[in-house]
Amino acid sequence: MPVADTEVAVLIVGGGPVGLTARALLERWGVRTLLVEKHGELSPFPRSRLINVRSMEIFRGLGIADTITARAFAPEYGRIRFRDTLQDRDFATAPMIGINAPVPESPVTGVATSQDRLEPVLLGAADTPVRFGTELVGLTEEADGVVALLADRRSHEETRVRARYVIAADGADSTVRRRLGIGTDGPGPMGGFTTVVFDAGLDRWCARQPAGVYFTAHGLFAPLYPEGGWAWFAPTPDDPERVDWPERVSRALGTGTAVRADVVRVQHWVMNACVADRFRHGRILLAGDAAHAIPIVGGLGMNAGVADAHNLCWKLAGVLHGWADPGLLDTYEEERRPVAHRTLRQAVANTRLMLDVQRRRREQLRTGEAVPGRLELPWSDRYFAQLGLVLGVTYRSAAVRTDGGTPPDSGTDYVPIAEPGRRMPHFPLAHHRSTLDVLGTWFTLLTPDPSRWEGQSTAPWPLRVEPLPHEHADACGLGPHGALLVRPDGHIAARWRGGPPDGSALRTALTGPASP
Repeated sequence: MPVADTEVAVLIVGGGPVGLTARALLERWGVRTLLVEKHGELSPFPRSRLINVRSMEIFRGLGIADTITARAFAPEYGRIRFRDTLQDRDFATAPMIGINAPVPESPVTGVATSQDRLEPVLLGAADTPVRFGTELVGLTEEADGVVALLADRRSHEETRVRARYVIAADGADSTVRRRLGIGTDGPGPMGGFTTVVFDAGLDRWCARQPAGVYFTAHGLFAPLYPEGGWAWFAPTPDDPERVDWPERVSRALGTGTAVRADVVRVQHWVMNACVADRFRHGRILLAGDAAHAIPIVGGLGMNAGVADAHNLCWKLAGVLHGWADPGLLDTYEEERRPVAHRTLRQAVANTRLMLDVQRRRREQLRTGEAVPGRLELPWSDRYFAQLGLVLGVTYRSAAVRTDGGTPPDSGTDYVPIAEPGRRMPHFPLAHHRSTLDVLGTWFTLLTPDPSRWEGQSTAPWPLRVEPLPHEHADACGLGPHGALLVRPDGHIAARWRGGPPDGSALRTALTGPASP
């Protein structure tokens, strides 16, 4: 029989980067959570490699960006290199914009790092309870909450948890999504792959030309940590249990290298490509890979999941604290599911571009043309930039009051625009601060004329009025008395160009949608 119930505001299922980010964000908003993870510890595998500028902005708000950067690679590793084998010269290369150097559109720089370096930092970013080795085995929705049945995988003891809401961040093979009967749309499984973590002396080929990823005809090679270690990613062979992995990795490094790989661990996995048909089922909300499984090419998947959590958690906090109507949660799927589809399309396009490079090189080698020359790249110099996808996301929902001027999303390019639905642009402020630094767990009213807006009645909704330097007002489309209302996730909820609106317009913009 299950032991006595535990009650929490939010149960988080899944202890990867998305679940851990949601836990840290919800603690910041004063929401009591419990996170459960079926594995007995954080993952020891490197997996995701890139943390983009938007994720780093979110982590900056949590106060952990500097710690993540200190444990990551130097910016010169923010590059992808194409080679026939690791010992050969590059035949193509491209920078990862926003990773390899700062960009003027953000106060932070993305980093190349390994997921097993990121997760301990996220775990330490909050003090709320975490149960490792605990599996979800039952889920029942009730009128005022959700009852989850949890099983300890070591003792087999079962416990019951009552939660007001559940965040399912339990991966591409989400147990929660399957239990809810939520289907997916997209290409689906794109093949089995193997990650081999190994040690080897490869500095002679890589130290002078560092990269976050080396793409070869024999798989992807990636340095794991600044102090050493490598990972090799390749399709899983037919009989992986019989493979001599040290020999297989050494052969992939190139003939005649005489380098023996010291294999540390091997993991087999399936690359999925899909988006869930729904992100919400009553009081249960999907996030990260449970909501959208994105192919690894371009490093988009984990970052999209972090953005999911950032979008969702302030809305949950508002509902739980009573200053937002439960109908606000409907805007989570309304805003994030189109982003998931767009991200999936971009990841598929990235994969095709990379395969095209490899195909062209094989053709060169077959004909003996221009060996070891360089290819004319099938992308612009902004490939892997994707700042439009990262910083240029535009939300359309009842939580955004459009004013008729918002342009559509613009591919991988990004132009900072202070329009409703967009992320608030970064403008530099005094003392090395950014306009993003004045945002927090509240709504922010940015205006060149704070005194005109201070008297607005907004209780119980959390609101702060902050000065916007006059030199930035024009770029935001504001007159001398106008204002931007910025949501806690940094996206603009409304804009008033000339001054405070009449009646209850500001209050309506704060309250968001009502339940039907």
